[in-house]
Amino acid sequence: MRGLWIATVANIDWPSRATLTADQQRAELDDILDRAAAGGFNAVFFHIRPAADAVYSSTLEPWAAMLTGTQGKDPGYDPLAYATSAAHARGLEIHAWINPFRAGNSRDTAALAPTHLFNTQRGLLRVYGTQLWLDPGEPAIHDHVMRVVSDIVQRYDIDGVHADDYFYPYQENDAAGKLIDFPDSASYARSGSALARGDWRRSNVDRFIERMYREVHAIKPTIKVGISPFGIWRPGSPNGVAGLDAYATIYADSRKWLQQGWVDYLAPQLYWAIGAPQQSYPALLDWWFGENTRGRYVWPGLAAYRVGDGSASAFSATEIPDQIKLTRTRAAGSGHLLYNTTSTLKKSSGAVVSSLSSLYATRALVPAMTWLDADAPPTPTVSVASRVVQMTPAAGEPPRWWLLRARAGGVWTTRVIFGTQRSATLDLAPERVLLTAVDQAGNASASAAWP
Repeated sequence: MRGLWIATVANIDWPSRATLTADQQRAELDDILDRAAAGGFNAVFFHIRPAADAVYSSTLEPWAAMLTGTQGKDPGYDPLAYATSAAHARGLEIHAWINPFRAGNSRDTAALAPTHLFNTQRGLLRVYGTQLWLDPGEPAIHDHVMRVVSDIVQRYDIDGVHADDYFYPYQENDAAGKLIDFPDSASYARSGSALARGDWRRSNVDRFIERMYREVHAIKPTIKVGISPFGIWRPGSPNGVAGLDAYATIYADSRKWLQQGWVDYLAPQLYWAIGAPQQSYPALLDWWFGENTRGRYVWPGLAAYRVGDGSASAFSATEIPDQIKLTRTRAAGSGHLLYNTTSTLKKSSGAVVSSLSSLYATRALVPAMTWLDADAPPTPTVSVASRVVQMTPAAGEPPRWWLLRARAGGVWTTRVIFGTQRSATLDLAPERVLLTAVDQAGNASASAAWP
């Protein structure tokens, strides 16, 4: 996995501002995806539901404000449909990145669309400090969010569903410096739960995670479901690690989700340096690998945004390549994700992606998830006329991707092509071609050879 997070909230990565036309927005997406493909990435994680809103056409929630400057205003096209087609055309997986329970900023209530849940289901939302939040203790919220997720999975040809680290909100203090408790006394009382409040909150998140995994796969059994939690499960795990207690403060028992098999991959946000004394990247990485008792994938999230960020703890230019090299020395090290797109592809003339060029020199396939589907697709057939390769699938499971390898002038090149294509034109007439069919779970067929 060589993944890249594309953040849309607050116009972090895309669109660059809310005043762009639809054509300008599409051009910016094309530029991002061109750079990602040229840089050797194989997947993008596209932020489509930051705060009970939609960066796609939805009848359930309003258009997101970063598209036009006004929540609920149609941008004139469907960004997710466009991004999905454009990513696939470049050989990139696309994972739909959602925030299940975040609902906006409390200062923005007057700007929320009439169709936003704050206006249609006010009793299910909570004001928490500077934030608006969907109460995870309300069963109706779980039902609503799952309707949203199911709608996305059914209507779009995405490769995965992805949630990040926002479950209960990160804690805030009031003006007097006193910790604000999340205002869920009423939903806790209505639940009738015998659990202590903290355990009840964790159980609410657990129940949602398990349900999302199960219901997404009921719709499309081989789609990928992943979560990117805060990088520390609990302080002291492993020994010497200090920092936020995500288990106790945002009620995220991410180790449990991994060990229960409620994810196909976990991307813990390991946003610290190799030499960080209390959040050592290798110590945390090895701890997460050691907790992966079900053999899912652990793909660490890496902090590209910290490279040369001007802070006292800024990453050096070699930190991200060094983290990738270190990860590759581990038997379980099968990939990583980078946050964020602008920092990786564009900042300082693309310094981060340039630093990865030798590590990404050859295209890589996303690792197979054999627990979703263990059967390789049947061997295709391949023929070549001059520079044009004809790719014909065998009867049975259709290919999700083609892996096309060609030798010309004694040099091999590799391309990943979306499975609906039936021909490809090479730059030079080949001496030899190998064609492999890859299914949606990542299983690869035997290779067909020409001549």
